[in-house]
Amino acid sequence: MRDLTLLHPEGTISMRICHIALQGCLRLANVSYGITADTGGHIKYLLELVRASAADPDVTHIDIVTRGFENEKLGEAYAPDAGEVSGKLRLVRLQDGEAAYLPKEQLWQQHEALCDAFLAFLGSCGELPDLIHAHYADGGILARAAKERFGIPYIFTGHSLGAVKRQASQGVGDEEIERRIAIEERVLEAADAVIASSRDEAEAQYSHYEGIDSGRIRVIPPGCVLDRFEDATPSDTVRGELQRFLSEPEKPILLAIARPVRKKNLMALLEAYAGNARLRKQANLVIVAGCRGLLGDLEQECREVIEELIAAIDRHDLYGRVAYPKSHAPGDIPAYYALARETGGVFVNPALNEPFGLTLLEAAASGLPVVATDSGGPNDIIERCGNGLLVCPTDRAGIAAACLDILSDEDKWTRYSKAGSTAVREYDWQAHCDIYHRLIREITFPQIAPSAHNRLLVCDIDNTLLGDRAALREFLSWQQDHRQNVVLGIATGRSFHSAQAILAAENVPTPDVIISSVGSCVHWYDRDRRRFVEDAAWSNSLLRNWDPDAVADLAVALGLEPQGFLEQKPGKASFFVGKADVNTLAEDLRRNGFAGETVISHGRYVDLLARGSGKGAAVKYVAQILGLEPNQVVVAGDSGNDIAMLRACQHPIIVGNASDGIRDHPALAHAYTARATHAAGILEGVQHFRKAGLW
Repeated sequence: MRDLTLLHPEGTISMRICHIALQGCLRLANVSYGITADTGGHIKYLLELVRASAADPDVTHIDIVTRGFENEKLGEAYAPDAGEVSGKLRLVRLQDGEAAYLPKEQLWQQHEALCDAFLAFLGSCGELPDLIHAHYADGGILARAAKERFGIPYIFTGHSLGAVKRQASQGVGDEEIERRIAIEERVLEAADAVIASSRDEAEAQYSHYEGIDSGRIRVIPPGCVLDRFEDATPSDTVRGELQRFLSEPEKPILLAIARPVRKKNLMALLEAYAGNARLRKQANLVIVAGCRGLLGDLEQECREVIEELIAAIDRHDLYGRVAYPKSHAPGDIPAYYALARETGGVFVNPALNEPFGLTLLEAAASGLPVVATDSGGPNDIIERCGNGLLVCPTDRAGIAAACLDILSDEDKWTRYSKAGSTAVREYDWQAHCDIYHRLIREITFPQIAPSAHNRLLVCDIDNTLLGDRAALREFLSWQQDHRQNVVLGIATGRSFHSAQAILAAENVPTPDVIISSVGSCVHWYDRDRRRFVEDAAWSNSLLRNWDPDAVADLAVALGLEPQGFLEQKPGKASFFVGKADVNTLAEDLRRNGFAGETVISHGRYVDLLARGSGKGAAVKYVAQILGLEPNQVVVAGDSGNDIAMLRACQHPIIVGNASDGIRDHPALAHAYTARATHAAGILEGVQHFRKAGLW
């Protein structure tokens, strides 16, 4: 690890990065996507990442290491000695003793030889990389070998995981999947950080692995090149194609674009449309499901899905209302989005699970509202962009109702359409690399911990710390000046990974502690190991009297509606108010035997927590661990889920934009109510307590 003296005056540090990507036919330019089954999206992701990364002046050199091979059909460009150089980028092809091209399923046979070749390459370098970024588990095996030999830290991106594939097969894995999972476990065990593209990947997919703890997973959404969708217009080609199918092509279009495979759940969308007479009358359905010639030429699963869709169209007599074009050119896809927008339509992604959700961002950039599965990355996209609605992918009536909700409300359609511009700003490669490079610096550079902390400041995130970027910059400047003696904590209703992701996106330095999921989870940042560590003692203490099934049964009986899977945590069950009486809910729960904590926010969200938890209890616990007295703690919040924290603290701050009537709450008469909003309100409150000699 490099010395502190290598820091630039501006606080930056030069970086040499090495990527390992062994699968497929990788080139620096003119990649023949689809030339093999393994030459696909991960290569596009890698090349866009390294090009954006190289644009940072602090990145001095990037190596991309892949596997060399010889194959007459694929060409001579992939031979072990056929390296490539372009500016800061260098592509290196390893020789592993096997000349033939190998698909990903066979790469495990070459691990030992590939490790030897990679270590020899590193040994021949004049300067070792500061960090290795491994793609897929086979690349991770090489990265782990380099860490063990040279002490080089590594980041891992899984792209797709064996455990998820096993789960899709009803939990049954064949020998190949089990081998892949074992390799992934070995890679995860030693990784310094794991990059996930979404909360679902971080909190659901990686939960199947024993080798990774939550504190090492970072959610960094990939960048997307969306320019061609922003300025797209409907084309005569696309109009003409749809006129072949539709009797009234001027109607709003429900648009789906996906490969015809079962996990994309296109049949559920068709059945949802067929089963709702009002939706059939109001809109057309257009399914763009890849390109095909004869059905018999398709892979078996794709052929079966197309045949089932056509049979369902016939069974429900949907002719003239449903279009399913056979083929399209790449340039037609933006035109489909644009035409759906022009007709006042909606884009629908009903996948059983969508790891990220690129099509949602394409639709957003096109100004087209979306209805999307609540399983996977769409949770993050719609939360951040506010451009549509989430639905359970198995609830066909719910899919239809969500589509109608948007189609029938002009103001909502317009709001969701305009919100798409957020996607263009938030999901570009520059934003990704800003976070990515901060993570690399964090891993490769010594961290400065508070050396004489005697105060603790804990802030809520949404509408408290965040919400006014100018005020946030002022707050962060103050925090930088006081980082040696003030411990910065976060207390939020968000999950740990959601909190971490939004803080990183807003350029907030890594806090010392994150209290997440309304106080049911505590993570400490370990600056020596440069990672977050979950406080197991806190979590375990909450589960002693927690019966999630009984809590769920009681909540549903009172009319509450469960929130999504990702919102349910050990010691926390989250609901929408639904049909419950929000004014008597807490008392109704107590009368029916619920002994835990009830938190109601914004008149809509309900969190039921294990007894003894909540933000207030968690802040007290953190202060005790730090050895601080109650008068050394200041907290700041804005809404109903902050009440317990504000009430429990001697020095609470209510920011000027507070909601849920907390400024008039009788238990918060001791709070300082700021005139300024958001982060400026926090600073105003801090200055008040300091001038009064109370903190």
